[in-house]
Amino acid sequence: MQDIAASSMLHENIHNPLAPALYTISTMHCMSVSLAYNGEGLGTMWGKEMAVKKLIDAGFKDVEVKNVQGDIINYYYLSHKL
Repeated sequence: MQDIAASSMLHENIHNPLAPALYTISTMHCMSVSLAYNGEGLGTMWGKEMAVKKLIDAGFKDVEVKNVQGDIINYYYLSHKL
């Protein structure tokens, strides 16, 4: 899985140069669309901690979060289904 490189904890994102733009997109688009379709309203900045929890809750195990050199906007999640 690929998702935005962010932490679920606001203070962990303070030094991310993309954080202001990502939080804006998250609250003004992603969260709003999610809530409009009865989703959880997690938004773009739901973070890797929440992503790992959701993957484990969905039955994936041994979730690894990886970076790809040169890609500052995404994390890559590797796992396998039980």
